[in-house]
Amino acid sequence: MSEVKIANPGPLGLSGFALTTLVLSVWNGGILSGADVLIVVGLAVFYGGLAQFCAGMWEFRTGNTFGATAFVSYGAFWLSFAALFIPGFGIIFGSKTGPSGNALGWYLVGWAIFTGIMMLASFRTNGATALVFILLFITYVLLAIGAFNGAAAGDGLTKIGGYTGILTALAAWYVALAGVLAGVSSGKINLPVMPMA
Repeated sequence: MSEVKIANPGPLGLSGFALTTLVLSVWNGGILSGADVLIVVGLAVFYGGLAQFCAGMWEFRTGNTFGATAFVSYGAFWLSFAALFIPGFGIIFGSKTGPSGNALGWYLVGWAIFTGIMMLASFRTNGATALVFILLFITYVLLAIGAFNGAAAGDGLTKIGGYTGILTALAAWYVALAGVLAGVSSGKINLPVMPMA
């Protein structure tokens, strides 16, 4: 019996990550403000969260430990982030009973550490993927420092982190496009991703 071939789940995971990151980063950058952050909740649950988590599970099936670890982890990140804004979870970030900016800072520090680990591993993939992780690491660090300093979205390092997040999303979409084009053109159309491994 022949093995069932599955499609490359990477572009799906990258696209879910990119769109959700873009929308949150637009808010962090101050382009959107206030309750506009709630627009990211649906994306964080279904596209950045669920679709990316599924892409990670499919990466396990292909034997790609790096892709599986990244997509499942960032899918879980988006689900946990969405939970901060869903009343049924009883958390409600930004309310008097919700977590403090200091707590958010530590949450982001944890994700920066994980991203730093993944960034180091990404140096064994290709330059385009490594760029995504370098930018994401910088984004998390800036947002964490901004949270510790009480910077609101659109202020100080949080604003800079928002703009860095936008660059991260664009880089992720580029890598996703490279994967999709390779799949639909049987390898005849290849965007440069600068192989490093």
